[in-house]
Amino acid sequence: MELLDAHLVPAVDGVAFGLLLFVVAAGLSLAFGTAGVLNLSHGTLYAIGAYTGAELSDGTWGGLALGLAAGTAAACVAGAGLSAATAPLARRGHLAQALLTFGLALIGGDLLIQFFGADEVPVRVPEVLDSSVTLLGHRYPAYRLCFIVMAVLLAAFGTWVLTRTRMGAAVRAAADDPQMLAATGHSPRAVHTGVLAAAGALAGAAGVLGAPIIGPGPGTSENVLMLSLVVVVLGGLRSLWATFAAAVAVGEVQTLGVSVAPELAPYLLFAAMAAVLVLRSRFAEPAGAGHGSEASGPDPVARLRGRLAGRLPGPKGPSVGLDRLPRRNRAPAWLARLPGRAAWWRAAPLLVLLGVLIALPALLDAYSISLAGSALALGLLAVSVTVLTGYAGLPTLGQTAPFAVGAYATANLADAGWTVGPVQIVLSALAAAVFAAVVGPAVIRARGTTVLMITLAIGELTGAVVNQLKSVTGGADGLVGFPATQALWGGEGMLEESELYNYALVVAVVAVALTLLVLRSPAGKLLSGTRGAEARMRASGHPVGRYLLVAHICAGALAGVGGSLMVTVQQYLSPADVGFEIAAFALLAVVIGGTTSVIGALLGAGLIVATRDWVAGSWPGHGPLLLGVLFVATVYVLPRGLAGLRGGGSGGGGQGGPPSDTTGSPGAPGAPGTSDTSGAEKQPPSAPAPTPAGKASP
Repeated sequence: MELLDAHLVPAVDGVAFGLLLFVVAAGLSLAFGTAGVLNLSHGTLYAIGAYTGAELSDGTWGGLALGLAAGTAAACVAGAGLSAATAPLARRGHLAQALLTFGLALIGGDLLIQFFGADEVPVRVPEVLDSSVTLLGHRYPAYRLCFIVMAVLLAAFGTWVLTRTRMGAAVRAAADDPQMLAATGHSPRAVHTGVLAAAGALAGAAGVLGAPIIGPGPGTSENVLMLSLVVVVLGGLRSLWATFAAAVAVGEVQTLGVSVAPELAPYLLFAAMAAVLVLRSRFAEPAGAGHGSEASGPDPVARLRGRLAGRLPGPKGPSVGLDRLPRRNRAPAWLARLPGRAAWWRAAPLLVLLGVLIALPALLDAYSISLAGSALALGLLAVSVTVLTGYAGLPTLGQTAPFAVGAYATANLADAGWTVGPVQIVLSALAAAVFAAVVGPAVIRARGTTVLMITLAIGELTGAVVNQLKSVTGGADGLVGFPATQALWGGEGMLEESELYNYALVVAVVAVALTLLVLRSPAGKLLSGTRGAEARMRASGHPVGRYLLVAHICAGALAGVGGSLMVTVQQYLSPADVGFEIAAFALLAVVIGGTTSVIGALLGAGLIVATRDWVAGSWPGHGPLLLGVLFVATVYVLPRGLAGLRGGGSGGGGQGGPPSDTTGSPGAPGAPGTSDTSGAEKQPPSAPAPTPAGKASP
């Protein structure tokens, strides 16, 4: 009883906090489970309601009611707009949705800060609720008790609407069988829009009512989004009451867990999230016809290119093989072994890019050269994402985890006196590879959106370790002041920007060259065959799990090299350099370049760094807005990335293609497959069969 009495207030706080998360997560679950939209801007919808409610609150009941109505309406309209924005992506899968909504979140967050300011906004509640009541001998805020009652009533009302009304029946039908719903005279698109509007309204209402608990300010939307994702994963998508229980559990961990076990609390949530996802994927069947195939929307560039190609005159007359030509007309054997015109055409972008990179120090100032070095480091991270997303078919939002391992390994090696660059690179890559080997079995079994969520959990767990393990990582303050790196044994430490850039360029060229050699080898073709037709590869006796695990380890090592380069170029390291935002940027770089283009990933990383740090320099404070516009424009304008502009050629790293997210959106009209966070993706059997072992075509 004494223990219960000591922790009574945190326990009740956990219930209030959990119920707030439930109201938010109910909207996120509705949008994902019914409308099929993986909405990474859901936290921004909460922030819209919170800022609106805080602005209109004046300490009266009228102000609270006005703020609740205005905040709910504003978020509802934003949710309906989100439906219109995601409608063109219905057949492109959850990866495109995630990037689009994350871009919209960046834009919305920047606009909210510009309108309401960068400081946390105070919230005033009615005087009756702005007091304390006695609860089992303890004083407790009256507003939080009132919020608990309102959230329970909302849960009961939502369950009644979904299970007992015609509207709820239409919503369930839109998720389970949109064709049947259309046959009854209802528009699945209208239901889709209504669901997203209702999800936005829930988030907005939660923002208004929860503002006194989680006040509006910078970082609020990201915090709410991450916790809501945990709730949705733990509670599933089928039951509001399961989501209710998961939300209360998360709230208790966030409040009571901090007071009971503060050392473990930062890890419990995302560890539980990862464990649930892994267990669900273990009990689900592996992907059927291929987890990488997906229908994509029409590509206007590809359509125009096809029309032009159809009008060009083709060769006349039958072709003649070289073996039919007279010997005197044949080319010499040594000439036949030289790379053909097609090979030179594929290598041209790589050679041009290399020439431009070599010439940069002579063209740019010191600051721009430093940015170019950072872009090379981020580019290697993006290439590792390309290996997993484009070739292995495992879309990832957690590749910053091995990136962080490599970065902190290099920083600690330098601090211990190991300043030789090649030694730092090799040891950092090895440490990241070991990390990837440890977490790999939890990733490679899952597919599609489940992979995104598992890797997101791994990335967030790594971030928690970074913040807690201060003796190794420096915590939130990061690491700075370690000795400079030597390019080779016996050399001097590199301090000039041009020296650091040249070192980063040499390492990046070697790493990319090795990556291309592997991807173009039979091993790379087998990996691509696994992505395209996994079930047939398994039926042919191929150890698909082993292929994916090796790819995951190699991609982790490559990310570790990128982390090592980042530390060497920047000469400092902070948690922000290895956080979720960097993971999203790396995934965007891959989509910009084309998911199977190594060179495209490097170009995409360069474009992101230039936008974030160089272009935004002329418009201070609006970097997130510019990046958000870049996210949105990329998803709409370049459905196949930069590589798609070249006709899907491999251009130094594979062909461009749509993001290998695996499926369309469940519940969306015409979606080719269904997906949720409970297991493996289901695909229509349309993937091509691989050729025999060692000859699989990507």
